[in-house]
Amino acid sequence: MPLTRSEATARAAIIDVHSYEVHLDVTAAGETFGSRAVVRFGARPGSSTFLEFEPVVVSSMTLNGSPVPSLSVSGGRLTLADLAEENELVVEATMRYSNDGEGLHRYTDPADGNVYLYQHLFINNGGRVLPCFDQPDLKASWQVSVSAPADWKVATNGELVSSSAGEWRFAATKPISTYLASLFAGPFHAVTDSHDGIPLALYVRAALAEHLDRQAEELFTITKQCLDRYHEMFEIRYPFGHYQQAFAPEFNFGAMEYPGLVVFRDEMIYRSAVTDSQRESRANVIAHEMAHMWFGDLVTMAWWDDLWLNESFAEYLGTRVAGEATRFTGTWTTFAMQRKAWGLRADQHPSTHPVAPVEVRDTEQALLNFDGISYAKGAATLKQLVAFVGDEAFLAGLNEHFTAHAYGNATLADLLGALAKASGRDLSGWAEVWLRRAQVNTLRLELSPARVEQTAPADYPTLRPHKIGIGLYDRGADGTVVRRSLLPVEVEAAAVTAVPALDAEPAADLVVLNDGDLTYAKIRLDDASTAAVSTVLPLISDSLARAVLWAATLDAVVDGERPVAELVTLVLTALPVESEVVIVEDVLRATRSLVDRYSTPETRPAALELVAQAADRLLAVSEPGGSRQLAAARGLIGATNQSGRLRGWLDGEGVPDGLAIDADLRWLILYRLVVLDAAGTAEIDEEFARDRSATGAQWAARCRAAVPTPDAKAAAWQAIVSDVSLSNRLVEMTASGFWHPEQLDLLAPYVPRYFAEMPAMMRVRGGMSAERTAGYAYPELAVGAETRRLAAELLSREDLDPILRRVVQDADDDMRRAVEARF
Repeated sequence: MPLTRSEATARAAIIDVHSYEVHLDVTAAGETFGSRAVVRFGARPGSSTFLEFEPVVVSSMTLNGSPVPSLSVSGGRLTLADLAEENELVVEATMRYSNDGEGLHRYTDPADGNVYLYQHLFINNGGRVLPCFDQPDLKASWQVSVSAPADWKVATNGELVSSSAGEWRFAATKPISTYLASLFAGPFHAVTDSHDGIPLALYVRAALAEHLDRQAEELFTITKQCLDRYHEMFEIRYPFGHYQQAFAPEFNFGAMEYPGLVVFRDEMIYRSAVTDSQRESRANVIAHEMAHMWFGDLVTMAWWDDLWLNESFAEYLGTRVAGEATRFTGTWTTFAMQRKAWGLRADQHPSTHPVAPVEVRDTEQALLNFDGISYAKGAATLKQLVAFVGDEAFLAGLNEHFTAHAYGNATLADLLGALAKASGRDLSGWAEVWLRRAQVNTLRLELSPARVEQTAPADYPTLRPHKIGIGLYDRGADGTVVRRSLLPVEVEAAAVTAVPALDAEPAADLVVLNDGDLTYAKIRLDDASTAAVSTVLPLISDSLARAVLWAATLDAVVDGERPVAELVTLVLTALPVESEVVIVEDVLRATRSLVDRYSTPETRPAALELVAQAADRLLAVSEPGGSRQLAAARGLIGATNQSGRLRGWLDGEGVPDGLAIDADLRWLILYRLVVLDAAGTAEIDEEFARDRSATGAQWAARCRAAVPTPDAKAAAWQAIVSDVSLSNRLVEMTASGFWHPEQLDLLAPYVPRYFAEMPAMMRVRGGMSAERTAGYAYPELAVGAETRRLAAELLSREDLDPILRRVVQDADDDMRRAVEARF
């Protein structure tokens, strides 16, 4: 049952939680574990309240020494009446493990049979482990002990006090919210270190031990560099004792900011070759989660309407600090290409919402707001805020905010007050247009006279002030393209802003609007610059400027303003000389997606062949063994129809010098061969026997879903919609492998089946995994009026699950664009 904001407000008015004392017994085999909780809290005398609680069996419950009736537990809640001023609730119960990544997730490693547990109480899952007041503004100290098999190790938020004969005891934590209470347990491998008086540790499954040992130095180096930078920026040092980082299997997020024990998805411990952009992404995630130690953990939002105080700040600071403190100096280029595009797409969907909504009615709606708006748009908005108030004032305001609210909760008004005081500027107007209003503006540059024209969607007519740069680029005598000047411009919150400084400049070969990527907006160049992009783009030395141009080009194609054929031509001419790996990866990925959805069945093969040629050209000129070579190879594998060449690579024939056909690249090749009907179940089984690992199991599930036979598709569909024995990651991978443009005739019956059967899937799965499964399984490649009609019919149902409603609304909006582009 979701918790509503009104319920949370009423509960916080009468309850003050002091501490949780929790003992978990995970020694028994089977699907359940033991939980004993002592909850100490103050209350308004004589009042009633409830705790979240979802037990299998309750052994005993007492409140202040008196038994609590078993009927007090119902509908996922434990109701308590006639409370005293100070209360002690003691509950012993049997709880159920999960396989959906929430609650206490239990995982058996196919590589060695070892069992691992991790706790993820995110948003409203605390009651799946213990009775608790599961809302962010009821913070309390947590003291945890665990009974586990003798050969296991256990880690929690608190520092270890003792461990002997399978009994683990941990120190009490500082006050934290329930959703931040963490645990990782199993026969994991650990590597330890320390820095500046802070104990450090890395944990991973035993099967990944050798890979962690090889990567530990890099991980610790990044961790130390980021800690140093945050200590330079913030007056309050890291506030939670030790800094542990655990890499857990089947984790729903990329990572989660549990204080003292950050948990990452364990795919971030690489077992095969990866590109530098992937390593940069990992460094960014480390910096992002560390930012949460201040934004989210030290100072926590009071309710989920201020989610941006967590995620927007962590996104901004993670990108900034990774770029400033580590060897990965191009993080803002990645942000411009990758993260910001995510925010722009989310912001234009029917489900758009403000960065800081006025109200989030319940935890169900809160889950839906973990999207590109709360993360990427919010971060881009903060980048614009820093441009307005200056970095010194920005950091001064943050430090005042931390001091005022340490170990407590805060709101939008609290933070704006601190920033306004530090900067001497009234930020209420800025917050209203940037944080309280949804959707995105389009900035279009026009010349003669020079002006920036700003537009907004009819349903969201807000115009905003933008502080931007306009870059003027010229071809040099040596053939390179250099920035002649960068004009600072303050775009007014108006339809037209004149730019006389640009009129005073001699004509340039290319004029880049929003050069430096300071603001959050859709960018359109003047006509002459648009025409020059294809010849000038490859010659610009600044990777961020190239990212701005690529992002604007891709966005124009998404909006149907430029044809996909024009994009494919640009990719063929410009991408083979692109040196920034993240640009290569994102352009190939985005172009392939647009070709699949925006091209007609008649034009798609030729367009895809040009994408394959672009990747092949890049592969031919890339340094052997380098990141660009790997990115090009992956792009070629995904686009080519040359099954013989791919089969040769698997057999070690014709492999480019320096390219390692390792475990993950073998799976990618096999996956493409399966899609092309050049490999099948026997080859999948053989590859899984060769790679019986967690990653191998996920790849095998994806490949089996891609087999183009009626029986294979039927089995995959059944797994997607009704097989609750499958874990979150296996069902997601099955859904992600189901739809392919090459198989649309075979898949036609599953278009109506999606809309008929997905509501039932949402009743057997929930949370983030259900959202991902519904999204992956959507028939986005069946572009046409009939798919849109079926979507409209489903959306007309009043009883539709809100998560599924959002998935279908947004996917249908994407299809609307594809239909318009095709027809």
